[in-house]
Amino acid sequence: MGYFFTAAILLNLSPGPDMAFILGQTAKRGVKSGFSAMFGIWVGAFVHVIFAALGLSAIVATSAIAFSIVKFIGAAYLVWLGIQALRSRGEKISLNTQACKKDNKKIFKQGVLVAALNPKVAVFFLAFLSQFVEIGAGSVSAQLFLHGSLIIVVAGFIEPPLVLIGAKLTGYLNRNRKVSRWMNRALGALLIGLGIKLSTSPPIG
Repeated sequence: MGYFFTAAILLNLSPGPDMAFILGQTAKRGVKSGFSAMFGIWVGAFVHVIFAALGLSAIVATSAIAFSIVKFIGAAYLVWLGIQALRSRGEKISLNTQACKKDNKKIFKQGVLVAALNPKVAVFFLAFLSQFVEIGAGSVSAQLFLHGSLIIVVAGFIEPPLVLIGAKLTGYLNRNRKVSRWMNRALGALLIGLGIKLSTSPPIG
């Protein structure tokens, strides 16, 4: 179990589309938006946990066509988010409560899609979680579901502090519009790069 939690911590700390999206939204719009992005990512990851428990991830892992379809949809979405960030002019963080609520709902939905549309995550969950299945310890699906859920629980201890630290950038970005604009461009370039990397990745299996 110690090995599992060590691996789960490293997994949650590793850079990728999920972490880039969470920290990017935090720095651009503040802590509430950061948490909205984070919760969206968790929901998207939980979708993969359910798929792994039901065995659906195996289809993506073994079918080149299924993998490619999900891969290109996910890559296109990352590129689209990147383009939106590149087009940003470095606006100030909105203090309008109603507008923020609408933005945060949108960010939450985007987070769900960023995680759910990444087939690498689906395949990883299936391959990673299956290593901790113990024959005779109960239902395989139940074990996969339990360990997958624990990965998200571990994220609950790691990612919130990162959001709070990242939120400290918001005041600085509000005072420095040029820096904010360049940060948006950096985030946009990163998301586009991750999208291109995903689109060119070979099937796993």
